[in-house]
Amino acid sequence: MAAMTSADVEGERGAAAGHGAAAGSGEMAAGEMAAGQRTVAAGGGTGAGGGVAAGAAAVGEAAAAARLLKLFEAHRLTPTQRRIAHCLVRRAAEAPFLSSVEVADLAGVSQPSVTRFAVALGFDGYPALRRHLREVAPERAVPDEAAYNEYQQAVHAEIGNLRHLAALLADPEPVVRAGLVLAGSRPLPVLGLRAAGAQARGFAYFAAKVHPDVRLLDEGGSMLVDRVDAAARAGARALLCFALPRHPREVVDALAYARQAGLTVVTVADSAFAPVAAHSDILLPAAVGTGLAFDTACAPMLLGRVLLESMCDALPDAQARLEDFDAQAAARGLFAE
Repeated sequence: MAAMTSADVEGERGAAAGHGAAAGSGEMAAGEMAAGQRTVAAGGGTGAGGGVAAGAAAVGEAAAAARLLKLFEAHRLTPTQRRIAHCLVRRAAEAPFLSSVEVADLAGVSQPSVTRFAVALGFDGYPALRRHLREVAPERAVPDEAAYNEYQQAVHAEIGNLRHLAALLADPEPVVRAGLVLAGSRPLPVLGLRAAGAQARGFAYFAAKVHPDVRLLDEGGSMLVDRVDAAARAGARALLCFALPRHPREVVDALAYARQAGLTVVTVADSAFAPVAAHSDILLPAAVGTGLAFDTACAPMLLGRVLLESMCDALPDAQARLEDFDAQAAARGLFAE
């Protein structure tokens, strides 16, 4: 697969340097993450891949990502170390086989930073961390390249991401809590820029049918913070953000401002170590697929719908609003079917 050359491609694979926009105030303790960012369900597994080699490889990668998350979340990490962690989670299958120099290059940090990262996790150095990752890694499934082309492999990878998401949702508490927070915010600003714009627009479109005041924030620029401020002044208590790679710096800045304005930030992101994590009160992770030239976001889209369902459950008049919409649509002949 030929690498993309534009520096501004939102879904470009790799792009570790683009993740350096992680906000930098303080370290995120493991306890803080556990309070609102439960990212690994008990057991951490995702199940078998149905006997299909490519599917098994995808499931194995999702399970590897879950193991890395569990390891990293148990430690206090600096912003630079979270950047390294984010890089390794995105490349979970490769992580046990990367040198410290390769990790540094992929994450856009110095090699000594990678060594300090390993020490922060309790290892003598990076070689000890890599040995540990190799010891706990399952046997790597070798896909049958002749049987599955790159398009099929991309689909199998997304199936693996969805299985991983299903495992995370075994503990529904974070999603339920997020739904309550969003339902109680009037208005409800929904933020998503660049690659995440489609997720934000989809959520806002359906949410507007059950929530009385949804405000879509899908355009950046100098007016973005103004619109966040206007929502806060109008009575908003929360902000929902969809954040996907590459992560725009202005999204990180907007979330920092939202929290300063007193809003509770709920974020759907591709990883618990995404740059937006430091400015999120509730972080709900859903991995993106990286098998094609542009990232695929099936799991974040589905998680957005799950979150929407949770919000509906918390809105007492949601069903009545939906029935009223259906009646009006029928009277207007709005839909062809």
